[in-house]
Amino acid sequence: MTRTAGPSTSRANPPLVWVALGAVYIVWGTTYFAIRLVNQTMPPLLSASVRFLLAGTVMFAWTIRRGDRVGDRPGPRQWRAAAIVGCALLLGGNGGVVWAERTVPSGIVALIIALVPLWMALIDRVLLKHRLRVPTVVGLTSGFAGAALLVGSSASGGGVDLTGMLFALGASLSWATGSLYSRHAPLPKRPFVGVGMEMLCGGAALGIVGILAGELGDIHPERFSTASLLALGYLIAFGSFAGLGSYLWLLRNARTSLVSTYAYVNPVVAVFLGWAFLSEPIGLRTILAGAIVLGSVALIITSGEATAAPEASSGGEPGHEGRDGVESELALEGVGHAEHERLPEDRRRDLEPDG
Repeated sequence: MTRTAGPSTSRANPPLVWVALGAVYIVWGTTYFAIRLVNQTMPPLLSASVRFLLAGTVMFAWTIRRGDRVGDRPGPRQWRAAAIVGCALLLGGNGGVVWAERTVPSGIVALIIALVPLWMALIDRVLLKHRLRVPTVVGLTSGFAGAALLVGSSASGGGVDLTGMLFALGASLSWATGSLYSRHAPLPKRPFVGVGMEMLCGGAALGIVGILAGELGDIHPERFSTASLLALGYLIAFGSFAGLGSYLWLLRNARTSLVSTYAYVNPVVAVFLGWAFLSEPIGLRTILAGAIVLGSVALIITSGEATAAPEASSGGEPGHEGRDGVESELALEGVGHAEHERLPEDRRRDLEPDG
């Protein structure tokens, strides 16, 4: 069935589309590298907490003052939903990433996080009983085979910490779960309002877990390196604002199929930066496993399974404007398709590629 033509590079200003897409590629692809720099001299969970509490405070305060639309003033129900999504995406997702990057190369973590669309398709099948298309089944099988190849290198003594790899896998699963839940969660209409709430809730949760993990004793400001401080500032200013803003703009001005390419470009950027600046090794096994994972992600995305429109939910509120891929930046540092699913039905049809 042919859908109504939506925004495309022919309607939007093509140079602006490519500039915005380049920003998403570069900014979200470099966040794994930046996290590794932060971890060198700062406690991972508490530094992530600071990042999201600061970014969330600025984003929520700025957006909540810019309008007084119905649904923009959150009540207890909206805050409860934001807490659930924020904990799944930021505590489970981003927290798992920063914890994994203590012992696992940033590029490999990025490849593991690229599994999010695969987890989403699998959860859709197991829990929501959605039928999967043949390309999706092939993508799931090959994708998890690639992940097993990556994890297997550590289990067989390949030099990569197995516990860290499991944290990365758990992070990708948590991110997928939170993204799926957010599709029907009763969050404010404007994306930045809800994302600001999620950052505040997730940042607070990261802080609590960091304190319980004993990270307060690891805070030594005199040891904070310039690189770590700059990297933390970069994550706040660019990872949480510039990349996110570019992504939301792209959702309204470019084809979803084009925007979705960030899911398999970001890991390539992360692997390259880790190799070039952090001396992270890239063996034949990593290259092969990475190619399998990214190929599987591309197969699932192009099949439309990861962005299939969800059924209506009585628990959610209609008209939640774009929120999906916001999720991808928050925890995966660039994963996710929830934003597209949260668009109104007519806008979602417009953004879908013809087929």
